[in-house]
Parts: sequence; C-alpha cells; structure tokens
Amino acid sequence: MADDRLVEILGEVISPVVLISGVGMLVLSMTNRFSHGQDRVRLLAQECHRLNGAARDRLASEIRVIRKRLRGLLLAIALGLLSVLLTALLILTLFANFLFGTTFRIAIVVIFALGLLSLIASLVLFIRDTSLSLAALEEEVQDIV
Repeated sequence: MADDRLVEILGEVISPVVLISGVGMLVLSMTNRFSHGQDRVRLLAQECHRLNGAARDRLASEIRVIRKRLRGLLLAIALGLLSVLLTALLILTLFANFLFGTTFRIAIVVIFALGLLSLIASLVLFIRDTSLSLAALEEEVQDIV
C-alpha cells in the first residue's frame, strides 16, 4: 500500500513540472526578443552616429522606444524565472509533506499563488512589449505611410 501512495504522491509532485516547461518556453521566447532588441539598438546607434538633424532625432526616438521595451522585457523575464523558481519550491514543499508527514498547506497555497501572480505579471509585461514593438514599427515607417 505504501508503494501505491508513493506513486500517487510522485504524480502530484511532478504535475507542476508542466508549468515549469511551459514557462520555460515563454521565457525562451522573451529572451529571443530581448536579444533581437539589443542587436537592433546597437545597429541603430551606429547609424545614429553618422546622421544629423531630423533623421538622427527619428532614430534616437526609435532607440528610446526599443530601450523601453528592453527594460520591460528584462522585468518580464525575471518574473517568469521567479515563477519557475516558486514552482520548483512548490514541488519541494509537496514532496516534503510526503517525506516528513507534515502539512504545509498555507505555504503551498502562498507559494502557488505567488508563482501564478509572477507568471501573470510576466505575461502582462510581455503583452506590453508587443504593443511597444508596434509603436516602434510605426515610428520607423512614419515617413512612408
């Protein structure tokens, strides 16, 4: 009977790993966007040094928007990773409940809630980045349209 209970507990403990996997893919997407934004700022900064007047001001404005995006993405990445960390802590707490026969119900609820809140905040910042990305695109093509 103890083996059946162990299998049940392992199933409960391992199920949050799905959350870690999903958030990991999200963080990977965010870090790719972050790297692309950094590369774009470097290119624009090089170009900006060669320009004068209105063209330079336009590029400087575009750089400001991208830098704003990068700051938001950095925070989104940190919150996503915090969510992963809290989920790992949740797994440890669930397993400790089984190993030591304890009941950390309040800790489990708090850790789970903080992990989800961190994930939600990360997603909100990621959505904001997408919006700012559109603003940067509009700034770049404002002369054309």
